[in-house]
Amino acid sequence: VTSQVISLAEISAPDRKRIISLAVAAKDSRDRGKPSSWSSAIDKITSGSDEENGTKRLLIVCAGNIETEDRVYFPERNMIDGIHDPAQAWNALCVGAYTQKVSINTIVNPGLVPIAPAGDINPASTTSHVWERQWPIKPDVVFEGGNWARDAYNSAIGGDPDEIRLLTTNNEFTNNYFTITGDTSAATAQVARIAAIIQKTYPELWPETIRALIVHSAEWTPAMLRRWKIEQLSTSTRKSVVENLIRYCGFGVPDITKALHCAENSLNLVIQSSLYPYAKGKKMRDMNLHEIPWPEDILRDLGETPATLRVTLSYFIEPNPGERGWKKRHNYQSHGLRFDIQTPYETRDQFRSRINNLVREEENLTTQSSSDSSEWLLGDRLRHKGSIHSDIWQGTAIDLASRKHIGVYPVVGWWREHTVHEKWNNLARYALIVSISTPAENVQLYTAIANRIGIQITV
Repeated sequence: VTSQVISLAEISAPDRKRIISLAVAAKDSRDRGKPSSWSSAIDKITSGSDEENGTKRLLIVCAGNIETEDRVYFPERNMIDGIHDPAQAWNALCVGAYTQKVSINTIVNPGLVPIAPAGDINPASTTSHVWERQWPIKPDVVFEGGNWARDAYNSAIGGDPDEIRLLTTNNEFTNNYFTITGDTSAATAQVARIAAIIQKTYPELWPETIRALIVHSAEWTPAMLRRWKIEQLSTSTRKSVVENLIRYCGFGVPDITKALHCAENSLNLVIQSSLYPYAKGKKMRDMNLHEIPWPEDILRDLGETPATLRVTLSYFIEPNPGERGWKKRHNYQSHGLRFDIQTPYETRDQFRSRINNLVREEENLTTQSSSDSSEWLLGDRLRHKGSIHSDIWQGTAIDLASRKHIGVYPVVGWWREHTVHEKWNNLARYALIVSISTPAENVQLYTAIANRIGIQITV
């Protein structure tokens, strides 16, 4: 049905670019992250694998809502109510809900108090805490979905006063022009709007790139970080808690300004590229090495000034055509891609050699951790789930100055393993977003890089 609806819209206006928003979901979470016929259909639609021209699409899906009567048990109930089908689709951008709405008119609504604190997830938003750990971590991001209120009897029934919900147009406009809405459906619609604005502003960007920019621009609110006490944790215990944080609220709340524009002391580099992941005979083939045009002189002058590097890799997989291959992620994905970055102690050739070793390890299914995984917030084992991988490195500017190259390389997928389909020679494209930022306000990172790569600067 989803495929037919999309086809009807595209047939009616074939030249129109679209962002597809799916604000409906099944009422249960029985799949626990495992692909379903519905989610795999979405992966097929987005990848364009069934079409001669291979048209790819960005589909934004709501995470689904828990039952109204259970919302008073926030956040414990949210932890055990898994994201609903089809939001486990690898290629879709899954959207949960959060809220900043906590002010209730107690004169009009006496006895009602907000359930969720400002900056935390919406009481209806589902999570992926109960999912099997081999599957992608969802949601990808969250957006404003309003709040709910509890009454003196600890009930959320009727706990939706207008002031903590969202205003929207009414489909029954003859009765009233406006009505209220909320939860993950409303959040999904707003993220779809962000995607449409990005597409309108930069029409040359791929769907994979728009998805990457939205995730890359997202940040956790202070309330989300407090919920999981991230700042209080030691390095040895932080990664497992960060995983729980992402399963709770994704990578946070997208910022359209960050997605669209660079500031002088922060910038985004957008790379759209492709590679052939496999060769005949179940062999790995290509790896790409991207040189990042850091302004080394500026970074070295900053010395021990804190610096943040963020990398997001986004690509669309083709789902395995046979359901028997859905039991393991390596059998479901057509191909997988990974990224790694040069360390300060490696030359370019040494880095290339290390990436080649990683590719050989993947070929033999004996992958080890990357050389500096401990320096990343997620690390290579946690970030490399699904088909969008985002991670954050924090260190000093002088350390960042030596990290000049990022490698993108393939991992095992059914294109390589199932030779009967003769897909081993397919091209895989990807979007890579790299950003650096520093708290130093008098640093002109954007201008320095723009001059280096020849971008015209408006004065």
